Amino acid sequence: MKCVLLAGGKGTRLMEETLEKPKPLVQIGGKPILWHIMKSYSHYGVNEFVICLGYKGNMIQEYFSNLNENWNCTFVDTGLETMTGGRLKKVQKYVEDETFCFTYGDTVNDLDISKEIEFHKKMRLLATVTACIPPEKYGILQLNGNMVEEFKEKPKEEKNWVNGGYFVLEPGIFDFIGNDPETVWEEKPLKNLATSGKLAAYKHQGFYQPMDTLRDKMKLNKLWDSGNAKWKV
Repeated sequence: MKCVLLAGGKGTRLMEETLEKPKPLVQIGGKPILWHIMKSYSHYGVNEFVICLGYKGNMIQEYFSNLNENWNCTFVDTGLETMTGGRLKKVQKYVEDETFCFTYGDTVNDLDISKEIEFHKKMRLLATVTACIPPEKYGILQLNGNMVEEFKEKPKEEKNWVNGGYFVLEPGIFDFIGNDPETVWEEKPLKNLATSGKLAAYKHQGFYQPMDTLRDKMKLNKLWDSGNAKWKV
């Protein structure tokens, strides 16, 4: 099975790092976050990767071309300004007619990928998204006009499922993506898959952490350095 990795964005919210390197090469524990993601997939038997390049893509290709890993990597320049759906559409020919995995190059978790794949096959739908609970807990404000009547922490029992960024997909999903490079995967394609009854959710209640900001990077490095990197396999 192949895994398509989105690795072409500019990472504007992590500009402290991404001025010099692409976001997937920002390091956690001395290794790029993209390496951590690929290690997770490899642990579950997925060793073929289609990497969608864009911003500073040559640096990603150079790094992963020189690694001593049992990985088969295909590097595809999907454009500098192309959006997520557009990038996925551009690699359609590389996944051919097989079930494949698809994920972002900036999120780690302790998901059992083999169980998600098994779940996807049992559901017999075109797409499965990993549903995760956001790591951050925000305080809730009870307002009356411009006045705060009550401030309380978000209840622990309250669950708001979000797109965790790890997908298992069938080639039929490409029928839901146009040829416009501006197509955003999370907008029209995913919404249409959902309304058509072709999108399943695999609920993951374990560790999940995107790396969107410098604070996120520092948090992940702290977990790694303290021996609490839950995504490590």
